[in-house]
Amino acid sequence: MKQIKSMNNQQSGFTLVEIAIVLVIIGLLLGGILKGQELINSAKVKNLAQDFKTVPLFIYGYQDRFKALPGDDARATTNLATTPVNAALAAGNGNGVIEGAWNSVTAANESVQFWLAVRMANFAPGSTDFGTGLTASLPKNVDGGPIGITSNTAAGAPVAGMTGTYVFCSGSLLGKFAKQLDTTLDDGNTETGSVRVIDNPAVPQAAPATAKPTATVLDAQSYTVCMAF
Repeated sequence: MKQIKSMNNQQSGFTLVEIAIVLVIIGLLLGGILKGQELINSAKVKNLAQDFKTVPLFIYGYQDRFKALPGDDARATTNLATTPVNAALAAGNGNGVIEGAWNSVTAANESVQFWLAVRMANFAPGSTDFGTGLTASLPKNVDGGPIGITSNTAAGAPVAGMTGTYVFCSGSLLGKFAKQLDTTLDDGNTETGSVRVIDNPAVPQAAPATAKPTATVLDAQSYTVCMAF
């Protein structure tokens, strides 16, 4: 009996202090993980926002140098002449409008030629293989979704009711990023202002657009964000 009592006295569990220390460590680890994810998300939004801020500079820089719109430039094959000649480069009609859907995948469309022109003019980085390599060469956002630009005309406006000369769109973005982009670049309301959120359209998006801004944006659902300028 004495031996059994001695063995029972030797058994022990975690003290309250030890449990408290473990809980504190777990809390610190979870806090670090959440903070790290927050920083990653913040960096992603900044990257996405940079696309919206940079594209107007491509237009103004090209216009300043060549007195024409990239993609619409009637003298593109002369202004951007290379050796060997880039067979994918095509002259625009020079009517002052970037025609074609913002997410077009047709090389001859001015909205696609826009990217070839600004790259060949060294305003934007990226491949100039818009022939057999077109699909891989078209620009993407940080999440791998399509980005693109078109003139905000009755025949090509991606979003109904927006005002501005051009519209730049970035697609396949989670709702939480779409809302943060609107807050960063505009008024924080996905239905109003110069930045609006719509459901992801077909490829290429049909024109004229009937897409209306989305009032209820769900964090885990995918959307397209468009900005007029």
